[in-house]
Amino acid sequence: MTAAVPSAPYHVLLVEDDAADAMLIEDALLDGGAVRTISQVSDGIAALDHLRSADEARPDLIVLDLNMPRMSGTELLSVLKNDDDLKTIPVVVLTTSAAPDDVSTAYRRHANAYVTKPVNLDDFTRAVRSIETFYRETAVRPAD
Repeated sequence: MTAAVPSAPYHVLLVEDDAADAMLIEDALLDGGAVRTISQVSDGIAALDHLRSADEARPDLIVLDLNMPRMSGTELLSVLKNDDDLKTIPVVVLTTSAAPDDVSTAYRRHANAYVTKPVNLDDFTRAVRSIETFYRETAVRPAD
């Protein structure tokens, strides 16, 4: 068995409209140590503005809630995965919904993973850290 090779720091775009959840997610992601920066926006339209801005760093990973105002996460997924400049950014859906239709729709729209937010705080933190751990220790990212 080989030891995990530490990966380079990376940038996360968090698309989450609930301020309390956003704070918990940011804390859990940063706790892993590999995340360099996190940008947070509260809906799909703000996410697209961020992603298409020349002044903003391109994220290495998008963590996306589904239920948001103005443009839902499902709608944003469709736009992202049909945009040649954005479709290669991995997207992890992190949402309260465990509804089979939501899960199926997210994967049909090319989400890279779907994680349901646990209600229990410790489980919630563990779920978010598992995203960070997988991305840091297991997934292979493209070179810049």
